[in-house]
Amino acid sequence: MKIPSLEIKPPTLVGAKERKPPMPPTPVPGAAQASTKVELSAAALSASGGMGASFDAQKVSRITQAIRDGSFKPNAEAIADKLIANATRLLAKAYR
Repeated sequence: MKIPSLEIKPPTLVGAKERKPPMPPTPVPGAAQASTKVELSAAALSASGGMGASFDAQKVSRITQAIRDGSFKPNAEAIADKLIANATRLLAKAYR
């Protein structure tokens, strides 16, 4: 994995104070726990540039099951490469 050199310098904040991260909310005894469920509308799928057409529900099911049973093995190098590529692309757009 080769990290490309970037000649982009991020902006510096003048007078920024050091901030502490916010404290997580304290759970209320006996309260229902929140769960996350995401559903995309047809409009959102069409706005995604046709991403809905390439959605593979069976693959998502297999990965979900592998995560649940502990057998999912993510490829850290591939994830890092894609994160770097995405960050490079976003930074290039931001500083044009």
